[in-house]
Amino acid sequence: MPDLLWDDVRNFFDPDLMGALPDVRVPDTSVADWQAVLDLVRSRGWAYAYSEGGAPGQLPRAGDLASRGTETGAELRVWPEPGFLVIFRMYEVEAIDFDVDLRELQGQTGVDALCRLLRAVGRRLGKPVLMAPESDSAHPVLGFDVTADRVVLLAEPWPSWAGCP
Repeated sequence: MPDLLWDDVRNFFDPDLMGALPDVRVPDTSVADWQAVLDLVRSRGWAYAYSEGGAPGQLPRAGDLASRGTETGAELRVWPEPGFLVIFRMYEVEAIDFDVDLRELQGQTGVDALCRLLRAVGRRLGKPVLMAPESDSAHPVLGFDVTADRVVLLAEPWPSWAGCP
């Protein structure tokens, strides 16, 4: 059974309501957590491309990346599934932030793809993975719950007539 059903969460996947690139993050992280995510990408065999300042490069160890500082413009593009791009950026060591594009995640197939990603990251780290409206990370609407071991709603979906969160 899916973690979430499209009919229950469609407004949380609406780019006009949530922003096309909602804030997805794992709070309270360390360099070891970043390394665990890099290892997850490699171990799952997900396609990826790494760059710094727009120049392609080899994916470094998380400790090396952190020691260079967050101003390097480091970006890890990951395709956990065909047609589903996730972009990780190290803005800070203390949180793992990444972008997903809601336009790529429509219908039950999109909900399931996002849930698989959030579960994979959350299980690997043993931490919650939260999705909030774009530029409003203080108000997550759904996320991976470590105790429940699944993706759950953290807010009530807005009625379609509401027009905004």
